[in-house]
Amino acid sequence: MASTDEFQNIPDTVTWKLHFASPPEKVYDALATDDGRAGYWAESAIETDGKIHYVFLNGIEDTGSIIERERPGRFKVTYFSWTVTFDIDSDGMGGSDMTVTCVGVKDEDKRQMVAGWVSWLMAMKAAVDFDVDLRNHDPERTWFHGYADN
Repeated sequence: MASTDEFQNIPDTVTWKLHFASPPEKVYDALATDDGRAGYWAESAIETDGKIHYVFLNGIEDTGSIIERERPGRFKVTYFSWTVTFDIDSDGMGGSDMTVTCVGVKDEDKRQMVAGWVSWLMAMKAAVDFDVDLRNHDPERTWFHGYADN
């Protein structure tokens, strides 16, 4: 196991792993389809011509490109100024392990990014494994107001 000195200590990179009870195909579809992303990612995350347009509750918008898609094992996108790779593997028991690697993170943004990905991952797990939307959908209760359930 990595020591705390090594945790999230790769320059410009945030990496997390998450286990799902769901199979890789379901996890992949949650990332790679409009319907899948609608359950946890942003208020809107619609794909058109290989680009995903994200609209967030706090008014922020971004359009990222899909760099790679290999169902069910890999989905790679640009997201804001970062490149994010989602690698999905079967756990051999009907579930999945997903590794998220976000590259291009500035040192001054890293603490917020580490926490932000945890919030995002928990919302994704709830949506994929339990069909539950953890977001509050309240514009007065966003990440910038200190809420993790945004």
